Amino acid sequence: MKRNADNYRGAGEAGFPHHATFRTNRSGYVFVMFAAVLWACSGSAAKFLFNSGVTPFQLIQLRTTMAAAALLLWIAVRRPSLLRVSRKDLAFFVFLGMSLASAQFTYLYAISRIQVAAAILLQYQAPLFVALYMVAFTRTKITARTLAAMAGALSGCYLVVGAYSMDLLHLNSAGILSGVASAVAFAWYAVQSDIGMRTYSPWTVLCYALVFAACAWNILIPPLQAFTFSYTTVQWWWILFIGIVGTILPFGFYNKGIRLIRPTHASITATLEPITAAFIAYILLGETMELWQVVGAGLVISSIVFLQTGRKSVQKNSIAS
Repeated sequence: MKRNADNYRGAGEAGFPHHATFRTNRSGYVFVMFAAVLWACSGSAAKFLFNSGVTPFQLIQLRTTMAAAALLLWIAVRRPSLLRVSRKDLAFFVFLGMSLASAQFTYLYAISRIQVAAAILLQYQAPLFVALYMVAFTRTKITARTLAAMAGALSGCYLVVGAYSMDLLHLNSAGILSGVASAVAFAWYAVQSDIGMRTYSPWTVLCYALVFAACAWNILIPPLQAFTFSYTTVQWWWILFIGIVGTILPFGFYNKGIRLIRPTHASITATLEPITAAFIAYILLGETMELWQVVGAGLVISSIVFLQTGRKSVQKNSIAS
């Protein structure tokens, strides 16, 4: 996928223009903050649905199907040209959709088993797995900053998931493993999505990823089966919120924000998500975190910020090599 790369990448790294082309625009930070808050609200909404009897399998089919249908319809009406892709790239989008389907389900399953903030913090290990991917499959060299960030994030997650309490760890082992799996799956999706955006618009990449993710969950589960269950009016409102407001809008806000501020700054700003999630879960769901879990959360967020602030120099070194 190299033929239209300049249309969306310019000459920059990771699907973004050169740093010199970024404008100082406060609205960019606002867009990213909105995305983080919506994702956090979506996590708490999912936990509410799980507590009220909705299963992760039902919600993943509902979420991906509604989000894919809504975004596909919007693009078809407003910008149909974005739906044009090369036939030889269809296999790429199929596998991209599979990775998104995996990332979303493992994330939702983790939320169903452990605290919302803990599940989100586990998925926040994705940048570390991206860094490992860059080391393993590209010429990027691992740095002391990356190693320190990994050590800090892993130590923080050890505390966040309550591993210091063997009883708590045993009870939540499935949720913890699912949270780690969501980080791996999302890291893979992020890397592959970046490759797609070298050729296509971010909306094209997201749309086809959602479409094929929805196809996957309508094959693994009988087609539209989740829509045949009886839900209360409140449940339907939260389902619609997660499918539309908690999926399409935050991706749109985040993409918009990245075009106005540096991606490194956007990633750091997005760490507002687990903090917001913890606050919302405490207010609406009564979830509390112990002191050591709070310390662990601080370690995770600090490590991710530390890693992101060093990404620019890592990219320059890898280019120079």
